[in-house]
Amino acid sequence: MAWLFLKVLMVGLSFLGFFYPLVDFHIDRKTGGQRPNFVIILADDMGWGDLGANWADAKPMTTNLDKMASEGMRFVDFHAAASTCSPSRASLLTGRLGLRNGVTHNFAVTSVGGLPLKETTLAEVLQQAGYVTGMIGKWHLGHHGPYHPNFRGFDYYYGIPYSNDMGCTDTPGYDYPPCPACPQKNGSSRHPERACSTDVALPLYENLAIIEQPVSLSGLAQKYADKATQFIEDARASGRPFLLYMGLAHMHVPLPATGPSADPRAPGPYTAGLRDMDSLVGQIKDKIDHMAEGNTFLWFTEPPGPFSNGGSPAKQTTWEGGHRVPALAYWPGRVPANVTSTALLSVLDIFPTVVALARTCLPPDRHLDGLDASEVLLSRRQTGHRQKEEAGGGARACDGSVGPEQHHQLPLIFNLDEDAAEGVPLDRAGAEYQAVLPQVRRALADVLQDIADDNVSRADYTQDPSATPCCDPDQAACRCQAPPQTFLSHQEAWRDG
Repeated sequence: MAWLFLKVLMVGLSFLGFFYPLVDFHIDRKTGGQRPNFVIILADDMGWGDLGANWADAKPMTTNLDKMASEGMRFVDFHAAASTCSPSRASLLTGRLGLRNGVTHNFAVTSVGGLPLKETTLAEVLQQAGYVTGMIGKWHLGHHGPYHPNFRGFDYYYGIPYSNDMGCTDTPGYDYPPCPACPQKNGSSRHPERACSTDVALPLYENLAIIEQPVSLSGLAQKYADKATQFIEDARASGRPFLLYMGLAHMHVPLPATGPSADPRAPGPYTAGLRDMDSLVGQIKDKIDHMAEGNTFLWFTEPPGPFSNGGSPAKQTTWEGGHRVPALAYWPGRVPANVTSTALLSVLDIFPTVVALARTCLPPDRHLDGLDASEVLLSRRQTGHRQKEEAGGGARACDGSVGPEQHHQLPLIFNLDEDAAEGVPLDRAGAEYQAVLPQVRRALADVLQDIADDNVSRADYTQDPSATPCCDPDQAACRCQAPPQTFLSHQEAWRDG
């Protein structure tokens, strides 16, 4: 019987943010040159097939990522922990499923809470071990009070606190249906029939301060690249190891507008966005190659599968396309080059793997769903998980809407070795189905019992308009009228601290 892949479905303060969190650099520097740096880059809504290296006859749209694949390790059976935004990101940063960490659906613009405070993030673990920690891009794990990235282990934050379709902009990008631009004056009406908001402009944060509202999506990728390269330079100059976690806006809608072109061969918005994202990743990799002296581990992947207008195996579903995602590992001299790994791994494994490579300790008193994949990365071992659990399906989309759920009295079981598209489930009356069904039931029962015995958290999904990020409540859509706040560079702030 062919091997079967078994899917078990399954501070009370409000801060204005006009200060930079100071970091103490007066520690023993001997750890700085020995332990590796880590850069984790998440694309958003990128399909498994969007990575050119995953298709032999693909057009060259991801040349930098394809080069990284040839110089590192490419994973062909790598999975998100959930098929929606907040749960997948919470799982990456905790190594735990949403049924344990409490994040089971997305947080909203008006969310009071976020990733439960009793959960320990990867950034907190490494920060306590002496690492400089930075987060650039999409957060989506709570922005109000103590749920902000600066209070979840990140010394530096620059980005949008949630998805880029959860607020209006002055130059809306490509979406379907298209969203209107931000109102220019108070009293403008909403468009309740659209899955987008025109009440509040999309904010851009630097640490605790909103520095631009609405943000311009067209220049966001280069801003992220500039901030990332500056962070790497400053962290290296400090003599301490660093963690940089990047949550890209690509390929989440709305895609940045590219402008009209008379050339019929000009790329469409999706192809242009994919190339834009690839260029951003290439800039980060180049900076690592030139400055990090071969001591930086780069992990590229994405949390949920691609977006869809409905009816396809994409994000918000537990079909293979909703959670099998592209993934690459790059670490010259440590991760072997031009290797394709078939090990069954997931975003959940990033937490324990990074902690192990950093030679520090996992948080106690809780169970993890991820495993340490160091031997897969460094020794070409092809053994990962025997099974993968995922919580989700019929869940809330990133805009807060809820899709329909479909429950099966008996699970659908597919042989992915022969039917990767999940087109034909095994016959419930067949011998193969009957042989594997007890394994599925036992796996599900074991996971649920383990969660019941664990130290689990519960997220606060309360919403309150006062939690909405707003630069100036007297302006239409909370527009910023003052010039952006001027901040010290990372190195200056860290040194002064």
